[in-house]
Amino acid sequence: MQWRDLAAGLFGPAHTIQQTGSFLSGEATFQGQTLTVVGTTDHAPIGVALALAQARVVLDTVATHPGRPILLFIDTQGQQLRRRDELLGINRAMAHLGMCIDLARRQGHAVLGLVYDQALSGGFITSGLIANACDALPEAEIRVMRIPAMARVTKLSEALLEDLSKTNPVFAPGVGNYEAMGGVRRIWGPDLQAELAQALNGLSTVDTRAALGAQRGGRQLAASVIQRVMDAP
Repeated sequence: MQWRDLAAGLFGPAHTIQQTGSFLSGEATFQGQTLTVVGTTDHAPIGVALALAQARVVLDTVATHPGRPILLFIDTQGQQLRRRDELLGINRAMAHLGMCIDLARRQGHAVLGLVYDQALSGGFITSGLIANACDALPEAEIRVMRIPAMARVTKLSEALLEDLSKTNPVFAPGVGNYEAMGGVRRIWGPDLQAELAQALNGLSTVDTRAALGAQRGGRQLAASVIQRVMDAP
């Protein structure tokens, strides 16, 4: 889905979202409240400039609009693979974006990620996976690493990983697998406004990803390990 169609379906004409390159930002009115909308489009590679631009919108919202909900429109191919961005410290810029989203949450802002097209790698980790919750449209594509890259990192064969991906969502791409793992809280239906209303009303300050993964069978040990660490003297 194109971001303009998504915005129209959610807000009608009641928004000021603008596209600058691959960067999206603006405000929207939904059920009587104002939302900050920030994100990316065109399968954007997240480089230093794009990470800092998104962080700036989040920080400005925290500074000037206390408590205002923040909606993240997510469509990214991951981090920008350029020497210039590496030299400028892309790792720090992306960490800064994640920390700004975390700050907004700690300051009482409801932060909702919505994967409306594609979410890959670090561009997803430092946005939707740090929000209070992340939802997705059913046609979205989500993965953190392709199986060939996973094989290089884990030193396991691609054939073995392909085999594992059939029964274990940790090894498989796809929005359904990320829902099973708890990384995606819900996959939306066709009524976008009803889905957004439910998503905003259901946001919690408690991180439920590991618990959801355990309930859905996608991450069977994370929640129990977290609990053991918390219970340790």
